Amino acid sequence: MLKRVSLLAAIALVLAAGVARADEEAIRKAVQAKFPRATVQSVTKLSYLGLYEIVIENDVLYTDENFEYVIDGNIIETQSGRNVTEERKRKLAAIPFDELPFDLAFKRVKGKGERKMAVFSDPDCPFCKRIEQDLAKLDNVTIYMFLYPIESLHPQAGDKAKRIWCSQDKVKAWEDYMNKGVVPTAAPTCDNPVDKLAKYGAQHHINGTPTLVFANGERVPGAISASQIEKLLSSTKSN
Repeated sequence: MLKRVSLLAAIALVLAAGVARADEEAIRKAVQAKFPRATVQSVTKLSYLGLYEIVIENDVLYTDENFEYVIDGNIIETQSGRNVTEERKRKLAAIPFDELPFDLAFKRVKGKGERKMAVFSDPDCPFCKRIEQDLAKLDNVTIYMFLYPIESLHPQAGDKAKRIWCSQDKVKAWEDYMNKGVVPTAAPTCDNPVDKLAKYGAQHHINGTPTLVFANGERVPGAISASQIEKLLSSTKSN
């Protein structure tokens, strides 16, 4: 009798999973029909509230089983105060650190350089200039610098990024420009990674600068303080 109950329970679970997948597929089709230009990454039935999670270009939305309503907002777990939506977005935005295109970056080593982080930065971005003051306060860290000019906002940034890369001493050229405003004199004609990084950034939805990536893959957009960077460096370990 026990074996029969276990078998029936297993069958019920399989059938329930099949129904969930069918519902997920129906919602995916409905979303795609409503928003034909959207790239739907996933549709997943949640274990609470009868909701389905829809991920579109790393953004998280929710809907009911009939796709009658779409919720654009955060789900907060009341007992713990966890922002479930924000946690999910951070997970989606993560970039495996070891998979970054390090051949397209230059390194800035401070002290022993044992800790690691990456920065996607635009030479003409004011927030990128601001974070340079905080990066200068760090020690025992290797910073991989990815030149990521957003030319729609800063039309001359691409040229400057290429000149920095083509300089004999990339680190000095970068720091002289960011901290002192000294425009690099190297010709922007060498083989450089700027266009490749633009494609990489588009694929990974890097839409602003600075964007920081830490050893555990966590991505942090925007200029944060030296103390915040230090905390993330100390609390994150590579996967």
